[in-house]
Amino acid sequence: MKKIVLGVLSALTMVTSASAADLAARPYTKAPPIAVAMYDWSGFYIGANGGWGSSRKCWDLNSVVPGVTLNPSIAEGCHSASGGTAGGQIGYRWQSASWVFGLEAQGNWADFRGSNPSLFTAGFTTDRTRIDAFGLFTGQVGYAWNNVLLYVKGGAAVTRDRYDGLIAATGVNFDTSRETRWGAVVGTGLEYGFAPNWSAAIEYDHMFMGNRNQTFTSTGLFIPAGPAGTFSRVDRIRQDADLVTVRVNYRWGGPVVARY
Repeated sequence: MKKIVLGVLSALTMVTSASAADLAARPYTKAPPIAVAMYDWSGFYIGANGGWGSSRKCWDLNSVVPGVTLNPSIAEGCHSASGGTAGGQIGYRWQSASWVFGLEAQGNWADFRGSNPSLFTAGFTTDRTRIDAFGLFTGQVGYAWNNVLLYVKGGAAVTRDRYDGLIAATGVNFDTSRETRWGAVVGTGLEYGFAPNWSAAIEYDHMFMGNRNQTFTSTGLFIPAGPAGTFSRVDRIRQDADLVTVRVNYRWGGPVVARY
C-alpha cells in the first residue's frame, strides 16, 4: 500500500512540473500614455510694456504768408526724435491648431525728442519736435510651438505731436503747432509663456505716419513772428517711427489642452 501511495504522488509531481513548464509567459502590457498639458494662447490678456523709440522728421517750408503757397517748398532739414516709452496693452487671442489670431489695443506715454537747425534760416532758427504719446490698434496672426509664439501684426497708429520753432542762440520759442496724427503700423514679436497665465515678449513695430501740412502760430515772444496766436508759417512735416518694446502679459479665460 505504501508503495502504491508513493507511486501516485511521484506521478502527480511529474504531471504538475510538466504542466507548469507548458504555461505561456505572462504577456507584456504597455502602460497607458501620459497626458501632456499643452499651452493654449486663447483668452483675454492685459499687460505692460516699456522700451525705446525713434521718429524720423523732415520739414519743408510751404508758406510764410497766409494763403500763399511756396512752389517749390523749401527744405528745412531732417532729424531723429528719440527716447523712452512705457504703456499698456489689452487684447484677445484665439488658437486653432498651432495658429493664433488676435486683436489688440495699446496706449503708450512717450518722450521722443529731436531738433535740427533750419536750412531756410541758415541755422538762425531751430526746428524741434516731440511725440509724447501714441496708440496702436492691430490685428495679429501667429504660429505657436507649445508655449512659444511668433506673430506679426498690423493696423492703425496714432501719435500726439508737438512742433516748435526756436531762436537758436537763445532757445526762445517763437512759434508752435500741435496735432494728433493717424497712420499705419506693422510689427512682429516673439512671446514666451513662462507660466500657465503669464507670458513675456519682445516686439518691433514700424509706424508709417505720412506727410501733413502744419500751421504754426506765434507765441508772441519774437516780434517778427507776429503777435501771440497769429499765423506764423506752414511746414509740411513727414514722419515715421520705429519702436522696440519688452512686454509682459497676464492671460485669462483660455483652456488648458491635453495632448497624448
